[in-house]
Amino acid sequence: MVRLLRNSLSYTAVLFVILVVIAPVTGIYVEGFSVGWDAFWSEVTSPMAWSSLMLSIQLALVATLINLVIGTTLAWTLVRYRFWGRGFLNALIDLPFALPTAVSGLILLMLLGPESWLGQLAQRVGFEIVFQPPAIVLAMMFATFPFVIRTVQPLLEEIDKGEEEAAYTLGARRFTTFRKVIFPAIRSGLIGGGLLAYSRSLAEFGAVVLVAGNIPGKTLLASVYIFGEVESANPQGAAAVSIMLLTVSFLILLSINLFLNRRVSR
Repeated sequence: MVRLLRNSLSYTAVLFVILVVIAPVTGIYVEGFSVGWDAFWSEVTSPMAWSSLMLSIQLALVATLINLVIGTTLAWTLVRYRFWGRGFLNALIDLPFALPTAVSGLILLMLLGPESWLGQLAQRVGFEIVFQPPAIVLAMMFATFPFVIRTVQPLLEEIDKGEEEAAYTLGARRFTTFRKVIFPAIRSGLIGGGLLAYSRSLAEFGAVVLVAGNIPGKTLLASVYIFGEVESANPQGAAAVSIMLLTVSFLILLSINLFLNRRVSR
């Protein structure tokens, strides 16, 4: 009876994955290639589609690199220091996971938009934040902020402080100690968290659609382009660009799994 129940639960779980994940993803690929490879490639390499893909790739990379630096610094601060409000800050980090991404975009628009004091101050010095690449990078950073912190933080907690103190005792400087002692211990977290953040930034929509401006070749991202193609009754074009994002994201996740499995096998 127990074995039958276990088998039933296994089959139910597999069926759930097929219906919720595999079927929709397969449908995207079928739709994208429904009119043939030439039409698919023509949709992907059209000037507007290609520029939106390249812009998404570039800005997602910038947002990820910044998050790697800030996320590692903040994770270090939370692990190594005790201060008033530390628990609240630690809980606040997960807020982007709980907020709808559209709300994140609205927050940035209200904070940095033309009607805000920061936006007006930027305009006075001849600098515009929203509807420009900096606003897109900020939106991507906000949506993916927890990834690096939550993958690096537990690794930092496992580091024995005695190893750092021994390095300092032997005359090592802070940067040398970080490079020789701390970085090897958190490298897997940095790689995994960075790749997750990049994959998420690459396809971000809700947080960027309100602050991007959607100017072709300048602020039009691939995710927003897909939405526009759906609205324009061009499902093949939307599916073609979606396939590119899906494939990149899948390769990134596959790389993470292979890296972690290889690390565990050692």
